[in-house]
Amino acid sequence: MFFGKINVTIYSKLNIMHFFKDLEVWKLSMETIVEIYKTTDTFPVKEQFGLISQINRSAVSIAANIAEGCGRNTTNDLNHFLDISLGSSFELETLIIAAHNIGYLPEEKSTTIINNIHSIQKMLYTLRRSTKKPR
Repeated sequence: MFFGKINVTIYSKLNIMHFFKDLEVWKLSMETIVEIYKTTDTFPVKEQFGLISQINRSAVSIAANIAEGCGRNTTNDLNHFLDISLGSSFELETLIIAAHNIGYLPEEKSTTIINNIHSIQKMLYTLRRSTKKPR
Protein backbone atom coordinates (compact mmCIF):
# COMPACT_ATOMS: atom_id res chain seq x y z
CA MET A 1 0.00 0.00 0.00
CA PHE A 2 1.22 3.51 -0.81
CA PHE A 3 1.54 6.03 2.01
CA GLY A 4 2.81 9.61 2.17
CA LYS A 5 2.83 12.28 -0.48
CA ILE A 6 1.81 11.23 -3.93
CA ASN A 7 3.78 12.14 -7.03
CA VAL A 8 1.15 13.80 -9.21
CA THR A 9 3.07 13.03 -12.42
CA ILE A 10 3.09 9.32 -11.66
CA TYR A 11 -0.47 9.62 -10.39
CA SER A 12 -1.65 11.10 -13.70
CA LYS A 13 0.40 8.83 -15.97
CA LEU A 14 -0.65 5.63 -14.27
CA ASN A 15 -4.24 6.83 -14.02
CA ILE A 16 -4.34 5.59 -10.44
CA MET A 17 -7.19 7.70 -9.23
CA HIS A 18 -7.98 5.99 -5.93
CA PHE A 19 -5.13 7.52 -3.93
CA PHE A 20 -7.13 10.55 -2.80
CA LYS A 21 -6.55 9.61 0.85
CA ASP A 22 -2.83 10.24 0.32
CA LEU A 23 -3.33 13.78 -0.97
CA GLU A 24 -2.37 16.44 1.58
CA VAL A 25 -5.19 18.67 0.35
CA TRP A 26 -7.74 15.94 1.06
CA LYS A 27 -6.28 15.34 4.53
CA LEU A 28 -6.43 19.05 5.39
CA SER A 29 -9.97 19.22 4.02
CA MET A 30 -10.99 16.36 6.30
CA GLU A 31 -9.40 18.09 9.31
CA THR A 32 -11.27 21.25 8.37
CA ILE A 33 -14.58 19.37 8.30
CA VAL A 34 -14.05 18.28 11.91
CA GLU A 35 -13.11 21.82 12.94
CA ILE A 36 -16.13 23.27 11.13
CA TYR A 37 -18.58 20.83 12.73
CA LYS A 38 -17.18 21.54 16.20
CA THR A 39 -17.40 25.27 15.51
CA THR A 40 -20.95 25.28 14.16
CA ASP A 41 -22.09 23.31 17.22
CA THR A 42 -21.64 26.59 19.13
CA PHE A 43 -23.96 28.55 16.82
CA PRO A 44 -27.52 29.39 17.91
CA VAL A 45 -30.09 26.64 17.36
CA LYS A 46 -32.09 29.00 15.12
CA GLU A 47 -29.27 28.62 12.52
CA GLN A 48 -29.60 24.82 12.36
CA PHE A 49 -31.29 24.86 8.96
CA GLY A 50 -29.62 28.05 7.78
CA LEU A 51 -26.02 29.03 8.25
CA ILE A 52 -24.99 25.84 10.12
CA SER A 53 -26.28 23.59 7.37
CA GLN A 54 -24.74 25.67 4.59
CA ILE A 55 -21.34 25.91 6.31
CA ASN A 56 -21.22 22.19 7.08
CA ARG A 57 -22.28 21.21 3.55
CA SER A 58 -19.71 23.46 1.89
CA ALA A 59 -16.93 22.08 4.12
CA VAL A 60 -17.88 18.49 3.28
CA SER A 61 -18.15 19.37 -0.40
CA ILE A 62 -14.46 20.30 -0.59
CA ALA A 63 -13.17 16.87 0.46
CA ALA A 64 -16.00 14.97 -1.23
CA ASN A 65 -15.32 16.54 -4.63
CA ILE A 66 -11.60 15.83 -4.36
CA ALA A 67 -12.44 12.18 -3.70
CA GLU A 68 -15.06 12.03 -6.44
CA GLY A 69 -12.68 13.56 -8.97
CA CYS A 70 -10.03 11.02 -8.05
CA GLY A 71 -12.55 8.27 -8.69
CA ARG A 72 -13.14 9.39 -12.27
CA ASN A 73 -11.37 7.96 -15.29
CA THR A 74 -9.92 11.05 -16.93
CA THR A 75 -7.77 13.99 -15.93
CA ASN A 76 -10.44 16.32 -17.35
CA ASP A 77 -12.98 14.79 -14.96
CA LEU A 78 -10.54 15.12 -12.07
CA ASN A 79 -9.96 18.77 -12.92
CA HIS A 80 -13.70 19.42 -13.15
CA PHE A 81 -14.20 18.13 -9.60
CA LEU A 82 -11.15 20.01 -8.33
CA ASP A 83 -12.78 23.16 -9.74
CA ILE A 84 -16.00 22.35 -7.87
CA SER A 85 -13.98 21.75 -4.71
CA LEU A 86 -12.26 25.09 -5.16
CA GLY A 87 -15.63 26.80 -5.59
CA SER A 88 -16.85 25.17 -2.38
CA SER A 89 -13.77 26.47 -0.56
CA PHE A 90 -14.63 30.03 -1.60
CA GLU A 91 -18.23 29.47 -0.54
CA LEU A 92 -17.01 28.24 2.86
CA GLU A 93 -14.70 31.23 3.25
CA THR A 94 -17.60 33.59 2.51
CA LEU A 95 -19.86 31.85 5.03
CA ILE A 96 -17.17 31.96 7.74
CA ILE A 97 -16.76 35.70 7.14
CA ALA A 98 -20.55 36.09 7.38
CA ALA A 99 -20.67 34.09 10.63
CA HIS A 100 -17.92 36.30 12.05
CA ASN A 101 -19.68 39.49 10.94
CA ILE A 102 -22.94 38.32 12.53
CA GLY A 103 -21.10 37.66 15.77
CA TYR A 104 -21.13 33.86 15.86
CA LEU A 105 -17.35 33.51 15.50
CA PRO A 106 -14.63 35.41 17.36
CA GLU A 107 -11.84 36.96 15.27
CA GLU A 108 -9.23 34.39 16.30
CA LYS A 109 -11.42 31.39 15.39
CA SER A 110 -12.51 32.81 12.04
CA THR A 111 -8.91 33.73 11.18
CA THR A 112 -7.71 30.20 11.96
CA ILE A 113 -10.41 28.63 9.82
CA ILE A 114 -9.86 31.06 6.95
CA ASN A 115 -6.10 30.39 7.04
CA ASN A 116 -6.85 26.66 6.67
CA ILE A 117 -9.19 27.41 3.79
CA HIS A 118 -6.50 29.50 2.08
CA SER A 119 -4.05 26.60 2.43
CA ILE A 120 -6.61 24.28 0.84
CA GLN A 121 -7.18 26.75 -2.00
CA LYS A 122 -3.43 26.99 -2.71
CA MET A 123 -3.11 23.20 -2.70
CA LEU A 124 -6.08 22.84 -5.04
CA TYR A 125 -4.60 25.40 -7.45
CA THR A 126 -1.28 23.55 -7.37
CA LEU A 127 -2.88 20.14 -7.89
CA ARG A 128 -5.05 21.48 -10.70
CA ARG A 129 -2.06 23.08 -12.41
CA SER A 130 0.00 19.90 -12.09
CA THR A 131 -2.60 17.80 -13.88
CA LYS A 132 -2.81 20.03 -16.94
CA LYS A 133 -1.17 18.63 -20.04
CA PRO A 134 1.93 20.49 -21.23
CA ARG A 135 1.43 22.33 -24.53
